[in-house]
Amino acid sequence: MAADSSFLVGILGNVISILVFASPISTFWRVMKKKSTEKYTWLPYVTTLLTTSMWTYYGLLKTDGLLLVTVNGAGTVLQAIYVMLFLLFSNKDTRLSMMKVVALLNVGLYGAVVFVTYFALRGQTRLLVIGSMGAALTVGMYAAPLAAMKLVVQLKSVEYMPFSLSFFLFLNAGVWSAYSSLVKDFFIGVPNGIGFLLGTAQLVLYAMYRGKKQAKEEDDVGKRATADGVVVVGDVEMAVKPNNNLKKGKSLPKPSMPREQRLTKIVKSLSLPPYENSNWNTGDSQSKQRPTSQM
Repeated sequence: MAADSSFLVGILGNVISILVFASPISTFWRVMKKKSTEKYTWLPYVTTLLTTSMWTYYGLLKTDGLLLVTVNGAGTVLQAIYVMLFLLFSNKDTRLSMMKVVALLNVGLYGAVVFVTYFALRGQTRLLVIGSMGAALTVGMYAAPLAAMKLVVQLKSVEYMPFSLSFFLFLNAGVWSAYSSLVKDFFIGVPNGIGFLLGTAQLVLYAMYRGKKQAKEEDDVGKRATADGVVVVGDVEMAVKPNNNLKKGKSLPKPSMPREQRLTKIVKSLSLPPYENSNWNTGDSQSKQRPTSQM
């Protein structure tokens, strides 16, 4: 019964993990369309490739490690494709830096670990070394979003911490933690238990700050509008540009007509019907333009 439960939980873990591994596909589709990696960072794909490769090797060494081999084998293939696409579409400097790290970690370090553990170690000692390295790499993978969590607290906004990724990492860690308790595997349980706690913390932060993003955007719009001399009243934008001429040492602009004449004009404009008002305005303007007598 326990074996059946662990197998079902392992299958669920495979499905969720593959969804997590496949999540960057949209990113690399954009990279291929633009033929540029833009400002995307390559290090997470290189380190995840090392992690999945290590767990694939660990699963091959275990007698009941089939589910570990399937999920991490699929992850290794996907991460290798991402790394190759990054190498293909990145600029020369990025490509050289990336090739050095890939050669050091994914070829040099991984190759040395496989060679030494396969030929120099046996039995449980070999599993202890590979399991410890895989656990350490997985903890590092789950701890990577800590920088994003810090940014969320500083900005009081979840703009840079996508909910879907946080949720699936939380779910993935929870399922593999349950699997580890069923198969009694300490090396799978510890890193995924830590990942489950970190995933829970991310979701708590998301619940705390998810409503702050829109409020922050509205506040920014208000500040920009005020800076541009525009105030929104209802659905109407009203210009509020200050008069730069009204500075210290300068007098107010003089009115274009005497005060009494202005008051008379306002009263007549408000009291007369529209037709008479227009005639009165026309007559008034014509009276101002009296022809001068010719000598």
